[in-house]
Parts: sequence; structure tokens; C-alpha cells
Amino acid sequence: MADIYVRGGWIITMDPQRRVIKDGAVAVEGGVITAVGKRENLDPQYKSYSDVVIDARDGVVIPGLVNTHVHLAQGLLKACADYKRLIPWLKDRVWPLQGNYKPEEALVSAKLVVAEMLKSGVTTFLETGLVGRYGVDAIIEFLHDSGIRAAVARHVMDLKGYALEENVLHEGLVEPGDTSFNDTIRLYHKYHGWDSRIWIWFGPRTPGAVSVELYKKISEKARELKTGITMHLAEVKEDVDYTVKVFGKKPVEFAHWVGLTGPNVVLVHVVWVTDDEIDLLAKTKTSVSHNPSSNLKLASGGARVSEMLRRGVNVTLGTDGGPSNNDYDLIREMKVAALLQPLLTGDPEAIRAEQVLEMATINGARALMIDHLVGSIEVGKRADLVVVDFHKPHLKPLNNPVSHLVYSAMGSDVKHVIIDGRLVVFNRQILTFDEEEVLRKADEAAFNLYERAGVCREPDLKWPIF
Repeated sequence: MADIYVRGGWIITMDPQRRVIKDGAVAVEGGVITAVGKRENLDPQYKSYSDVVIDARDGVVIPGLVNTHVHLAQGLLKACADYKRLIPWLKDRVWPLQGNYKPEEALVSAKLVVAEMLKSGVTTFLETGLVGRYGVDAIIEFLHDSGIRAAVARHVMDLKGYALEENVLHEGLVEPGDTSFNDTIRLYHKYHGWDSRIWIWFGPRTPGAVSVELYKKISEKARELKTGITMHLAEVKEDVDYTVKVFGKKPVEFAHWVGLTGPNVVLVHVVWVTDDEIDLLAKTKTSVSHNPSSNLKLASGGARVSEMLRRGVNVTLGTDGGPSNNDYDLIREMKVAALLQPLLTGDPEAIRAEQVLEMATINGARALMIDHLVGSIEVGKRADLVVVDFHKPHLKPLNNPVSHLVYSAMGSDVKHVIIDGRLVVFNRQILTFDEEEVLRKADEAAFNLYERAGVCREPDLKWPIF
């Protein structure tokens, strides 16, 4: 017997053998995967004796996707910062908007992002950094109630800059070092490990906003608490110029110097790095979150993912946020990741679809230190499963499910999502919160925010609106 029995279709297990099972099935009981195999072998035991039977014969079943770089507070900021490079993008648009958030608006933004991620197959994500003005506790409690898994980083800072001295954070985002550090500890003791679905991480801001002393303090405390750290690094060339000028070190060298490398660290973007730095990432088992759409849109550059993978770096996949990507669809992000490396290298074999799917599943779980729980479809692991509907013109003929997932599928093709053995999305309907209410509130919250911040009040559109 099983609580949920998913039968038929292709099962892409992502197990150590990377088995792909045609006409397979998966049984789930008590939140755990109890059987994986051919449908003809499992049907006699489970088809007529399970509480919920899901017919996946026209679909592909994959492990829940892991998005390793998410800005929950940027869900309301889509189309508010188009056509800009990173630093003016931050100073003129994103920081003023985020610095004017009210807690209720930040919560609506988080709900909007989670709704989009759930409906596009993300079952686990890493939030890069919340600040006190967002009402962090309410956001975390919503995340738990939504059914999703989340490693939530709380921003920590004690300076006001970003790279060059003239780049100063919006006053609404500035927090004292003791306040931001101690609140992270408070959140850790209140929420970390909640139902094995919520973890609290440190989210130090980028060099220029954090002192060397505080970076080292964060590193030491994270290792003491056995939790993670995530930080943007080497996203644009200005990041390299800053660390070399001020510290005499390249970005990854700087991160290593202050203790921000290791298996509990996820560095984000990592575009402007050398071969030696890539080797240092591999040696220290530091994970990298690749966010290709964001890098492309902001003209930040292209990360050398193929080379990182070749040298043994654990590379994962992230969508980044609303104003730098304009969506949180990790399935669409897989296609961008797969297409970018051939362009950068001139080699159509620079990266394979299999590697990109690894980045979005098991590599992400490893980066979050939960690959013993999720990231693959294996007996004994928690049941985080996604059923993708392949009975559509753009996904036929179904002759290569991995290639189709990476190059042809979209988040809107996701039909069912199971997290921890619980149906969270069924027939594209979210079962854990009211999606329609979130959509209604999102517009109102966004336009109130734009008016108060004096940013994004009118669409950046060259055509007339009548």
C-alpha cells in the first residue's frame, strides 16, 4: 500500500546510476519514497491499494527542482529595472524599491514568488537574504505553511557600500552589524530544521557592505551552528576591481581569506574568475549558483560553467529575482544555461542536457547540504516529485525526455508537485494557499510600493499607451 502512487511515464531518477526508467512508477508512504521501478512490476502491489493514484503515462517524473538563488522580496519588481547594468540597476531602481517595502508587501511578494516556483516544479530553494523591514518571521512561517522547502538566508552587514565608495545602499536597507547578525542567530534558534523543510543561513552582503571582521565572524558562527552561507561574488568586473584594489586579492581569494569557502557555502554568479580561482572553489568544495538569465539581461558576463564542471566544482542553478530575470521558472532557466556555454566556448558539446538537469536537482541539493534527503528519486529519500505533462505539441515526439526537459519544456508544463509526500500542486492548482488571493493582492501591493518609492510608477515603454 502507499499514500501516493505515481504510475507510468518516464522516471528520471537522478540516482547514483542516473537510471532513466521508461514506463516506470514511484510509490510514496509516510513522506518517503518506498518503491521505484517498472510500472508492470509495481502495479500489482500499489495500483489498487493506494490512497492517491496519479496517472503519469503521458508525462515525465523528475525529482523536485532546487533553485539556489532567489530574492523573495523582488517578486513585485518585475519590469521595474529593465535595460540597465548592475550598479545603476541597484542604485536607481532596486534598492529604492526594496528600501521602501512594508512587511505586508514583502509577504505578498514572497507568496507570489513561491506560487510561481511551485507551479514550475521548484520544491526547494535558497533565499539569498532577507532584511528586518520585510517581516522575516511572517515570511518564514508562510514558507512552512506553503509546503515548500527553503534555506532562508538573513542579510548581515555592518557597512553601507557596494564595491566603489560612491555606491551606497538605500537607507531603508541599512542595518547595524550587531542587529543583523544577532537576528540571524535568533531566527536560527527559532526555525532552523523545522520539519526538515526550513533552514536558516547567513546571507552576508557583497564586499563593500561587510567588514573583514564580520565576514570572519559569520564564517566561524556558521560552522559552529553547522549551517550555510550564501553571498553574491564576482558578478561584475567592478567586484574584481574592488577586492584587488582594497585587499590585493581576487574575489574567490578574498572569500577564502575571510572563511567564505567550503561545503556549506554557495557563492552566487561567480562570473569574473580565473582558472586558479576555479581550482580553489573545487579544492574547498564550495558550490556555485549559476544564474544565466540575470547575467545576460544585466550584461554582467557569462560564467565559465563548463570549465567549472570539468574542474570538479559543484555548480547549481538559480533564477535570481524579478527585476533581473523577470521570472522564477527554473525549467526555462535550464534552457538558457544549456545554450550559453556553447556560445561562450564555441563548442556545441560544451555542456550536455544531463549536466544541466544535475545542476537543477542533485547538485542543488548537495549545495544545500540536504542531498541525503532530496535531489533524486530513490527508496528512502523524502518524496519530492514533479510530474511534467508531455502530452503537448512542443514536447512530442517523446524520444528523449532529458533533452526535452532542458531544451523544450517550460514551467507551465508542470502538472503535479509532491513535497515531503504531500500533494502541493495537483492539476496545476496550488493546494496549500489561495493563489487567486495572492494574485489580487500583488497588483495592489506593487503599485502602492511604486508610488511610495517614486520608482516604476509608469512602464518603461517607448510606445504610447492610450
